[in-house]
Amino acid sequence: MDLGLADRVYILTGASRGLGFATAECLVADGARVVISSRDSEQVAKAAAALGGPDRAVGITADLANPQTPQRLIDAARESFGRLDGALISVGGPPPGTAAQATDEQWRAAFETVFLGTVRTARTIAATLPAGGAIALVLSTSVRSPIPGLGISNGLRPGLAGAAKDMADEYGPRGVRFVGLLPGRIMTDRNRQLFAATGDPERARAEAEATIPLRRIGEPAEFGRVAAFVLSPAASYLTGVTIPVDGGALRSI
Repeated sequence: MDLGLADRVYILTGASRGLGFATAECLVADGARVVISSRDSEQVAKAAAALGGPDRAVGITADLANPQTPQRLIDAARESFGRLDGALISVGGPPPGTAAQATDEQWRAAFETVFLGTVRTARTIAATLPAGGAIALVLSTSVRSPIPGLGISNGLRPGLAGAAKDMADEYGPRGVRFVGLLPGRIMTDRNRQLFAATGDPERARAEAEATIPLRRIGEPAEFGRVAAFVLSPAASYLTGVTIPVDGGALRSI
């Protein structure tokens, strides 16, 4: 199936590695061009080069907590490729710990980046998109079921899903779509850190796999293919929904 991605242009935040980078790989492989961002200047430059260099990918050092970041990314897309068709908005996970253990400062810092940074970026980009544009938010299965030990994420991610639904209603009449993606256990640096924090990462991985119907941790490319489809014209009637990419781990229907 042709996804219709040839020569379309997408912004991907937090995309120097992990789920964002995997999505960028899938988009570029189907003919799209990308602007990727990360707070790590060296890593984002390497990622852009790995995606094909200036003809296919541009890397920008940026932090979503900075109010100027969304416009910088939009300008980079237009200056480099002459158009913009959508975005995958992803940020790093907040620190582990229960909701009660997290300090006020940890909550504020996570809110500024994870929540407000995401909403600001989504609304700024959405306002510039033509009909047929799409924005996907990388959230978490914590939107539907709290994850033990990730209290801040449990608090913020459901709110982002609600904001995405609200924006789907607002921008839908213009033909701009919003979708929330809910990755489960996928082998990214974040999950490696969470497994390592238990003191016995192999046991932690085995226990996690035992709760997944497919009995394995997902690979980033498996998420990337779903995200690329969601952003593509092939998914043109898909908006205002959250889609788990979790191997069946969520028990809700």
